[in-house]
Amino acid sequence: MQPLGSIYIEDTGNTDINRITPDRKNVEIFLKWRSFLLNILIIGNGQCGNRILDSINRHALGGGKSCGKLARFYSTQRFKSHVETLALNTAINDLKEMKFTKAKDRIHIEHLHGVGANRNVGKQVFEEKKEIIMRQIEDRGNFDMAFVITSASGGTGSSFTPLLVKEMKKRYNYPVYCLVVLPFREEGTLYLQNTAFSIQEIRQNGADGIILADNQYLKNIGGSIQEAYDGINDMIAERILFLLDALDSEMMMVTDLGDFQTVMSGGAGLATMGFFRADKEIPIKTAIQNSLSPSSLLFSTDVYEEASRAMIVIKGDRKYLSIDDISTEIEKLSGAVGHVFKGIIVRSGEYPQVLSVLTLETAREMENLYSVAVQAINQEKAKKQRVEEGSKMEKAFSQIEGMEPEY
Repeated sequence: MQPLGSIYIEDTGNTDINRITPDRKNVEIFLKWRSFLLNILIIGNGQCGNRILDSINRHALGGGKSCGKLARFYSTQRFKSHVETLALNTAINDLKEMKFTKAKDRIHIEHLHGVGANRNVGKQVFEEKKEIIMRQIEDRGNFDMAFVITSASGGTGSSFTPLLVKEMKKRYNYPVYCLVVLPFREEGTLYLQNTAFSIQEIRQNGADGIILADNQYLKNIGGSIQEAYDGINDMIAERILFLLDALDSEMMMVTDLGDFQTVMSGGAGLATMGFFRADKEIPIKTAIQNSLSPSSLLFSTDVYEEASRAMIVIKGDRKYLSIDDISTEIEKLSGAVGHVFKGIIVRSGEYPQVLSVLTLETAREMENLYSVAVQAINQEKAKKQRVEEGSKMEKAFSQIEGMEPEY
């Protein structure tokens, strides 16, 4: 136990600022200590963003799938940093589905029951409700950085997020990163065109980086559709929480918020994350290699061909942390991608865990997606033109003009 005035912090790697109870004489000491922590805002935008945020909150409340839905009422979130969460949606039913996010953090932006995948409607709603949304952010304090989590393909998330980023960058000085989930390529023309325009607008409106996750990975998770969605939500939540833990931890070799910002500023403004958690004793070089493998990444990329910068954070018991093996793997990666930041967190009794953050100079999979999106946009345009020119159905209807039914 480490004393801080009369506040005691258990140095187990699971320090939870919400569980530290200062006595009244030492409130100032407590607040001063807390001021050294990162202040982080996580916004889940639209149905997809809400579900991922709920998964983050479930893990922060203690855990796995057995974590009860009443946990949000009687448990405290075990974030290493000071974290505020906010769920935004025009569809109230999506907010009602959230089991681990407190009611005060679920904000219904009133507009019927959603915007129906129509980004133009979503943009209009955002502009009308902008001050309500921004007040919710301002009421939660000042931050060192923010994450906005969204799908690129739907209605609320894909339309709100670019405008939200623009407004946040105009009003605040902290970096805003977006974690954007891409759709199945066969989900339909509307979703594909929404994705293309949403990502383009997020980049144009000043996001400090876009972390890509791809629903194509659902095909590899297996099980029912719901299990698949839960699986990718958990994958994203696990990586976000590990990153937050790393940015606010004491390390043998340090990575911090400044390093993360430098990594995210590289490349084409796009990034992805890989993660590997060993469940047995394995060499640390194997854990690092696994974190960079296709099965561990959130987005399909050839790391050694397409990445431009990287951050590797390694956690585990000291006996697994061979500096020679770590240096060999980092040198191999830096030879391909350029600069690699590395951090090492010693956690007694833990098997190796490795998080990889990679910014991308090129992304063939994204190029392919935009090619498919162009086809989708042209299909929608052709449909609209046919309707405007008069369809066969209109000709059919016109046959009874001037006639009355006979009974």
